[in-house]
Amino acid sequence: MAIERQSDAYAVWKISNFRAFITGRFFLTFAIQMQSVIIGWQVYALTHDPFSLGLIGLAEAIPFISMALLAGHVADRRNRRIIIILTASAYVICAGILLAMSFRINELYSLYGIFPIYLIIAVTGLARAFFYPAQSAYMANIVPRELYHNSSTWNSTVWHIAAVSGPAAGGLIYGFAGIHAAFITVVVFSLTGVICFLLTKSVSSPVSCGEDGILKSLKGGIRFVFGNQVLLGALSLDMFGVLFGGAVALLPVFAADVLHVGPQGLGLLRAAPAFGAVAMALYLAYHPPLSRSGKKLLLAVAGFGICIVLFAVSVNFYLSLILLVLSGAVDNVSVIIRGTILQLVTPDEMRGRVASVNSIFIGSSNELGSFESGLAAKLMGLVPSVVFGGGMTLLIAGLTARLAPKLRTFELRQF
Repeated sequence: MAIERQSDAYAVWKISNFRAFITGRFFLTFAIQMQSVIIGWQVYALTHDPFSLGLIGLAEAIPFISMALLAGHVADRRNRRIIIILTASAYVICAGILLAMSFRINELYSLYGIFPIYLIIAVTGLARAFFYPAQSAYMANIVPRELYHNSSTWNSTVWHIAAVSGPAAGGLIYGFAGIHAAFITVVVFSLTGVICFLLTKSVSSPVSCGEDGILKSLKGGIRFVFGNQVLLGALSLDMFGVLFGGAVALLPVFAADVLHVGPQGLGLLRAAPAFGAVAMALYLAYHPPLSRSGKKLLLAVAGFGICIVLFAVSVNFYLSLILLVLSGAVDNVSVIIRGTILQLVTPDEMRGRVASVNSIFIGSSNELGSFESGLAAKLMGLVPSVVFGGGMTLLIAGLTARLAPKLRTFELRQF
């Protein structure tokens, strides 16, 4: 029976709790991705400064990193479903505040600059710090072990479908209907996500320890990650790859000043990597990367770096779209392999803490990568900064292959 389920590309969809959870995650991700495009264009339209786009990422990363380890401890001691519902509700409230602010944004900007927007983004970073380890651990609880690679593939697929449609919808609605309609759509979709999470069922709580065990608990999660070369290598590879290789934060500048395609084109540019990721995820659902997994992970990160370098020097909108699609496709190979490794090697009572360490490695690298991209663009210029980032990603892939031999020879099929 286990073998039959492993060979069924749609096996995980037969689990009702997974369907409700992943649907909620789709709507919430759609809303978050929409909001990212809207805020990026809004901030750049107000400031015309690439560095201000980087500060958006920093505003979210600081509270996220500050609370990540504590959030992992909470996810291992409290009801993970309730944490998901509460933190998703916080996203809805923040989206509502951004909608209200959009009606007086020029007045607010003249009085306080971009600070009010950064403040709301910081609150969403705090919510995400608690949401991420809870949802990661919850998904592992509702899916049988033999379906972890299948759930990782579909989780990535659904996330990237939302990441395709969200930015595209954000750019198109902003461009044709205005910022108010765009923010209203964000509120509606994030609220729908909360409703879906309410339809999920609680699972057995993780084993609890004494209330005085917080520091020991946090140290245990960190020790586990740093004591596993395969897990540490995979997380480090993705962290530095995203930190240096991401050009997403600068896409408003490319759209406005290089490719001259406006907010509608920005939406398509933001959606392009996710489109490639969806295509790759659908392929991997039928052909999971169970053999030579470590080598495939390293090659995927190197391929991502090459795509970013070529994107930086492109002045053709369609070529840029193709390169972003390819970058998303190869990046998703590493996402799926890393997600499967994380689920397979982590004991249930430590899933929240290990996921929180993972979130610091991976999740925060997106926001810190945004800050790095904005700062590098200000210091080096737009195109040289992105070329530099892609080149660093290639270098990191090579160094990881040399320094983490167990990762290089790792195979998921051994599990």
